[in-house]
Amino acid sequence: MLNVQLQQLLQGMPKAELHIHIEGSLEPELIFSLAQRNNISLAHASVEALRGAYAFDDLQSFLDIYYAGASVLLREQDFYDMTAAYLQRAKADNVRHAEIFFDPQTHTQRGVPFSDVIHGLDRACREVAQDMSASLILCFLRHLSEEEAFLTLEQALPYRSKFIGVGLDSSECGHPPEKFARVFARCKELGLHLVAHAGEEGPPEYIKTALDVLKVERIDHGVRCLEDQALTSRLANDKVPLTVCPLSNLKLRVFKQLSDHNLMKLLDAGIVATINSDDPAYFGGYINANFVATFEALPLTAAHAKQLARNSFEAAFLSRELKQTYLEEVEDFFAAI
Repeated sequence: MLNVQLQQLLQGMPKAELHIHIEGSLEPELIFSLAQRNNISLAHASVEALRGAYAFDDLQSFLDIYYAGASVLLREQDFYDMTAAYLQRAKADNVRHAEIFFDPQTHTQRGVPFSDVIHGLDRACREVAQDMSASLILCFLRHLSEEEAFLTLEQALPYRSKFIGVGLDSSECGHPPEKFARVFARCKELGLHLVAHAGEEGPPEYIKTALDVLKVERIDHGVRCLEDQALTSRLANDKVPLTVCPLSNLKLRVFKQLSDHNLMKLLDAGIVATINSDDPAYFGGYINANFVATFEALPLTAAHAKQLARNSFEAAFLSRELKQTYLEEVEDFFAAI
C-alpha cells in the first residue's frame, strides 16, 4: 500500500497528459445520457451492465466496445459535453496541460459532419480548460486505408487552427506505420506535430518505422522498445518521449500484472517516459489513478515522480515560455514539500 505522503504528492503535483483518447473518456453514465438525448438504443440494458462488459482479451476486443460507445455522439453538443467532462476530471487531477486525441473517422463514417466534431471539442477546450491549457491531436485510424486518411485530412484543413498535430491509433497488429507514409509526409509539410502508436502490441520494428518513415516526434506506448537494445539507446539518446499508459497495458494484457510493468526500466534507461490514462473510462482510471496504481506496484520514489512530472512537460508540444512556466511549477511544488 502506498504511503499517504507519496500518494498525496502524486495527486497534487502539476502534470501534463499527452495520451488521452477523448472518446475513451466517455463514461457509461454519459453514454446512457447521450443515448437518451439522441434516441439511440444500446446493446446493454443499464450502466452497470455496460461497465460489466469492460473485460478485454486484447486491443481489438476493447476497440469493438469502444466504437459502439462512440455511436451516441451525434451532435456538436455531445462532443462538447464529453470533452468538458474529461477536462473537469483532469483539473481535479492537477493536469496543467492536456493534448487530446480525437478520431474523426469514427464519427464521419456514421454521417456526423467533421465540423460538429471539431467545433464541439474546440469549444470545450476554450471554455472549460481556462486555467489549464488543452490542445487537440487528430488521429487516423490505422485499420482504414491511407486514402481514407487523406480524405480526413482534407476535411480537417479548413479547421487547421483548431488542432496541433496528427497521430495514428486503432488496431496496431497487421497495420505497420509505413502504411501511412505519404499522408504523414503531407502533414509534416503542413507543419503539424507528428505522433504515432507503436510498440504496444506491435513489435519494436514498428517504433523504428514510425521514427524513420513517419518522422514522428513522440511514440505513444512504445513499451516493447526494451526488446531492442539499440532502439532503447536511440530513444534515450535522442530524447524521444514515450507516452506510457500503465492501466491500459494491464487491462489489455500487455503485462500480466502491474508489478511486471517496465516503466521503471524505461526511466532507468534514460528514456523520457510519461504516465497517461489512454482510455480512462474503459481501463480503470484517469491519470492520478494510473500514477497511484503504478507507484503501488513498482518501487518508484518521489524522485521518480518529479522526473515523470518534468518529462510530461518536456515532451509536450508547448511554446518554450509556457513549457518553462510549467516546469517551474513542478520545481516549486517539490521544493515546498
